[in-house]
Amino acid sequence: MIPVFYRPEMVAPATGYSPSAAKPAQVIADWRADFDIAPDVEFVEFDPATRAEIARAHDPAYVDGILACRIPNGFGDCDPRIAASLPYTSGSLLAAARHVTTDPADWHARERIACSPSSGFHHAHHAESGGYCTFNGLMVAALALKAEGLADRVLIVDCDEHYGNGTQDIIATLGVDWIAHVTHGGRLPGSYHDKPGMLGMIEWQVPEFGADRCRGVVLYQAGADCHVDDPLGGFLTTADMRERDRLVFRLAVQHRAPLVWNLAGGYQRDRKGRIEPVLKLHRQTMAECIAAGVG
Repeated sequence: MIPVFYRPEMVAPATGYSPSAAKPAQVIADWRADFDIAPDVEFVEFDPATRAEIARAHDPAYVDGILACRIPNGFGDCDPRIAASLPYTSGSLLAAARHVTTDPADWHARERIACSPSSGFHHAHHAESGGYCTFNGLMVAALALKAEGLADRVLIVDCDEHYGNGTQDIIATLGVDWIAHVTHGGRLPGSYHDKPGMLGMIEWQVPEFGADRCRGVVLYQAGADCHVDDPLGGFLTTADMRERDRLVFRLAVQHRAPLVWNLAGGYQRDRKGRIEPVLKLHRQTMAECIAAGVG
């Protein structure tokens, strides 16, 4: 079974252009309705991230201002429904990361791949929101794993279409040297923004975080917005995205690298204004996760 860390409290009304605040509920409903996926996923409860856990990655005054709705969130407003959802979106990724790193010496002690149906992380800076991102759950999870002795190194494979500038800002601000950050966005030194470079980076990096190399964990943003038809997207076809996901999961299993993946971006809509094209891509990622034999 693939553990999926979901609670309805993660969900808030979609505001503005991005559907990400409301997307978790739509993705979960889609997976539950899919006869090929539903039997192989298990929905898991979790605790929200605490203020202290979030403040490892962010300026404490910024955290307080966001949660009190005094500072605009990543959607540019102070909607209390968004603020209430934020500890749960970061908490989902954090709980999934703790799950796969428990008993790290024994791959079979627990499932080593888990899913957090979350978005809205990588543009959140140390003390600033932006790009529909408010708290950086990737960094919240990474810093918690290190502080709790569950991992020595973390690899962030960010396959959202856009540069993970918030993630890089937090790494630089805190002086972190044990996180490897590779991003589909083309501005980070050594990053990739073409299919050969993307696949090559994945093939090189993921094995380095396997159980034979270190006590590592991989955080994989399986973004749907790098699809060639996405209005904010790039160059990958549906088949290319399947190949990308298949490679990540296969390498994680082969090299015994604990891995958590989340949804990240996706902005396509069908003629009725629904996000069915995005749901289809997330459905494909989960199907590849199941097919990798990690259940």
